Order: sequence, then structure tokens, then C-alpha cells
Amino acid sequence: MPTKKEPPRAWQRMLSGRRLDLLNPSPLDVEIEDIAHGLARVARWNGQTKGPHAYSVAQHCVFVEKIAVELKPRLSREARLLALLHDAPEYVIGDLISPFKAAVGIDYKAFEHRLAAAIHIRFGLPPKPPADLEVILKKADIISAFHEATQLAGFTTEEAKKIFGVPPRGTRFPRMVPLPTGEAQAQFLERFKRLTA
Repeated sequence: MPTKKEPPRAWQRMLSGRRLDLLNPSPLDVEIEDIAHGLARVARWNGQTKGPHAYSVAQHCVFVEKIAVELKPRLSREARLLALLHDAPEYVIGDLISPFKAAVGIDYKAFEHRLAAAIHIRFGLPPKPPADLEVILKKADIISAFHEATQLAGFTTEEAKKIFGVPPRGTRFPRMVPLPTGEAQAQFLERFKRLTA
């Protein structure tokens, strides 16, 4: 009688030497240096942005954390760290656009959430952000997307308003300049170190 065949393991080797099981990620295999390295090399907008460098997910994460603090100035360090790490799974899985996520044949969101939970646990955070913080993070992510779209990705303000809504008035948002990979990586790591000091 034939035995049931086990599904193949989906391992990703990291530069730190860790081997991350993508289907069953362990917090013990997560290193911040691997996250920063990967996110600095993943381009937002599929690389369709202005300038000599791609706008990386690492830069986006730093920007979203700043926006979250603009939206709620008294955020705890833990909440700010969750904001910085909101797209951390993309260090392994990349930045897939939403329509493509829907077209992928697996439950992509469940896969992404398992990896995010392992990352959060690794750094002493709850596996899932509290519901009220998720609302703030989603809003900060959308505001970031609006500014990225209009400053870097060639959208008109009217196009961006239709897709992302109107960003809140009175908040301060810097001019966005895509950084070279090494600088984006260093910026992300520096922010992480300040929030975990």
C-alpha cells in the first residue's frame, strides 16, 4: 500500500545562514538584518517609480511608521515597531500588487499572516496587532500610497484621490526621494534599533 507523500518543504536560505520554512515559519529563523536586507531590495510599485533608484519597501515601512505617529502621536514603542514591521513578510515573498494576490492559487493572506506572526513573536510583539492599531496602520499605509503614487509613480492628484482618498489636512509629509539600496537598508535598521533600544 503506497504511503501518503509529504508536500515538499519550501525553504528560503537567508544571508545570515538561517533557513526559513516559508510554509511553517519559526520565529527562531527570523533575523532583523535579513529583513532589512530583503526589504531594501524589494521595489514598491513593481519598480515603476521616478528616479535612479527604486523606492523600496524598507523606505515605505519607515515612512508608514512616521505617518502612524502623525496620526496618533502617543503611540507606544511596541505600536511603532509594529508599524515599522507592517510589511516585513515582503522580505521573503516580495511586494505583490493586490490584484495579483487575489489571482494566486493559495490563500495568500493566511500565508502572509503566518510569516508576520513569526516575525512579530521574534521581536517580542503580539502575533497580530490589536484591532485599533490595525486601523491606524491601514490608514497610514493608504496615506503613504497616495504620496508615493503622486510623487513617484506618475499618478495625478485626482487619480490618486479616486483610488486612495484624500489624505488628512494638517499633517506633514516630506518630499519622497528613493534611496540607494544600502542607504534604505541602513535607514530601516537604524529605525528598528531606536525603537528597540
